[in-house]
Amino acid sequence: MLLDLFSEKDRAPAELVIFVDDVEITELYPFVREATVETSRTEAATASLSFETRRDESGRWTVQDADILKPWSRIVISAAFGSRVEEVMRGYIREVNLETPQDAGAALVKVECQDDSLRLDREHRRRTWGTTDLPTTDRQLLDEILLPYGLSADPESGPGQSRLVGVAQDDTDIKFLRCRAEFNGYELIFREGTVYFGPLRLKADPQDTLMVQAGAETNCIAINVRADGHQADAVAYDAPAESGDATKPETVKPDLPLLGLTRADSSAAGLEPFVWKMSAEAGADPERLRALAQMKANDLDIHRVQGEGELDGTMYGHVLKVGLPVPVDGLGDWMSGVYYVDAVSHSFTASGYKQRFRLLRNAFGDNLDSVSGLAGALAGVL
Repeated sequence: MLLDLFSEKDRAPAELVIFVDDVEITELYPFVREATVETSRTEAATASLSFETRRDESGRWTVQDADILKPWSRIVISAAFGSRVEEVMRGYIREVNLETPQDAGAALVKVECQDDSLRLDREHRRRTWGTTDLPTTDRQLLDEILLPYGLSADPESGPGQSRLVGVAQDDTDIKFLRCRAEFNGYELIFREGTVYFGPLRLKADPQDTLMVQAGAETNCIAINVRADGHQADAVAYDAPAESGDATKPETVKPDLPLLGLTRADSSAAGLEPFVWKMSAEAGADPERLRALAQMKANDLDIHRVQGEGELDGTMYGHVLKVGLPVPVDGLGDWMSGVYYVDAVSHSFTASGYKQRFRLLRNAFGDNLDSVSGLAGALAGVL
């Protein structure tokens, strides 16, 4: 099923838009050689900007002497599709590097940037969260940490653990939040001034469809999909017995929603059970052990089918976002369907706007007909 049959996309060439400290760098656009932005579900978003720089007759340089690109300046990088602008990344300039080789015409200014998480990595804090009289939750903890930075939690964020008492922080805010996200099996994604702290959003509204070999509707330049059969179907661990030092084996299976019609595991192969044994964690209580096993089982599950490819940014007409589902059409009945976006590398050069992506899936089968409702029907329109 083609989800974009009645889509009317803006086919204007995608353009790079950069604001530094709320001012567009219009005078520097002619010197931009390349801009790349790396986004991922598991790492901070980073950007690398490369500018050609020239020295004029008075000895001033066009880029570094413009007094615009300086460490800790706020930066927002976006893609413009005609009159519509979509943000790729926002954060801070982290480094400015000047390269002046023997050939004066090859001088470059390279600017390295990181998303808003960089600001949360400036101060080491020692603090204990939650008391017996006033326990806290992960969500309250998140809101309190983000407030001084002018950030807010994404409304779709999860609650995390409740009734927390004596949770010790002995690190920077971002490292502490990443630890809390890992403890809960959550993603931690900084985007457009908000922070998503929650589980995989496999049932979220889908993004615009990736179209493969679809004639004039094609937006996916290339894609390779690999089905990895060597991902365990379940995770086992030794749970402490109710009394004494004995343990009892427990097995946990994935509980993620299916992104296709049939599971991509080996449970129907008629073979012996495929179970990964989790190493013992000293002192862990049964609830914590089960949570760790569930996290591992889900991580194995979502990596069963992996796709890598490249989009033509102008033809796609959108910024592909990590941590959200995306339909893929044109791969046949077995491989077409809904995938989850794991990472995207955005590249703006003289040849255009390209997006290299990595996708994940835990099922086989074309389930595009099941992408229903307004979000699915209008996947390629807005």
